[in-house]
Amino acid sequence: MKHKLSERQACKFLKISRTALRHQPKQVNDTKIEKLLIEISEWKPRWGCTKMYNYLRNQGYNWNHKKILRIYRQLGLNIKKKPKRRYPTRHPVPLFVPKHANISWSMDFMSDSLDNGKKFRALNIIDDFNRECLEIEIDYSLPSLRVIRVLEKIAFWRGFPKQIRLDNGPEYISKKLMEWAEKRNIHLAYIQPGKPAQNGYVERFNRTYREDILDAYIFSSLEEVRLLTQDWVEEYNSIRPHDSLQGVSPHQFVALHT
Repeated sequence: MKHKLSERQACKFLKISRTALRHQPKQVNDTKIEKLLIEISEWKPRWGCTKMYNYLRNQGYNWNHKKILRIYRQLGLNIKKKPKRRYPTRHPVPLFVPKHANISWSMDFMSDSLDNGKKFRALNIIDDFNRECLEIEIDYSLPSLRVIRVLEKIAFWRGFPKQIRLDNGPEYISKKLMEWAEKRNIHLAYIQPGKPAQNGYVERFNRTYREDILDAYIFSSLEEVRLLTQDWVEEYNSIRPHDSLQGVSPHQFVALHT
C-alpha cells in the first residue's frame, strides 16, 4: 500500500462506508422507460415530466420520480417555454378628454368568426374627443402595412392626429408603423402591457360594437359583416345617444361644441 493504510483506516479517515466503497453499480436497462416517455411525448406533446410521471403511476408503473426526471432530461423532452416579450418602458399618459377633434385617436383589434369557423379581425379606430368611430376595418388578416393604409385613408379627409393611443400588439410595435408615425409627427401613446383600462375609450366602444353586432348576428361572409358594420357605424355616430357626451350622439356633440 502506498500510504501504508488499511482499507478500514482509510475509510475511517475519509468518513465513508466500506460497503459504499465496495458497491458495484448495477447495469440498469432504461429502454422501457425511454420508450414509454417518447410515446407519451408524441401522444401528448404539451405534457411535462410531472404529468408523464403521474400518468405512468396511474398505469401501474412504480418507478421513482427522480429516475423519470433523469431519463426525461436525457431524452431532451423538456418543453421549451416561449420567451417573454420584452417591451420598452412604457410611461402611459392618463386618459383625458381632448378640447377638440384630431388631438388623440384610439385604436384596438377585435376578433370573431364566421359560421364556418373561420376567424376574422376588426380594427376599430375612434376619436377620443367625441368618441366618433372613424373606421372599422374588417378582414381575415390586418398586418401593420394595412393598419398604416387605413390611417392614411382616414387622414386624407380628416387630417392627422397629434397622438394615437394603442396597446402593444405585434402590428402596433412594428418598425414600419413607428417609422410612419415619426414621419407624420404623430406620438404613439402605448399603454402598459396588461392594462387595457389605459385605453378605456376604445375598450368601451369595443363592448358596444360586440353587443350590437358581433354577438347579435351569425355571419356567413365577410361582406355581410362589413355591410352590417357600415350601417351600424352611421347609426352610432349620428343617432345613438352617448352617456359621456351629455346624452347626444358623437356628431351632435361636435355640432354643440363648434
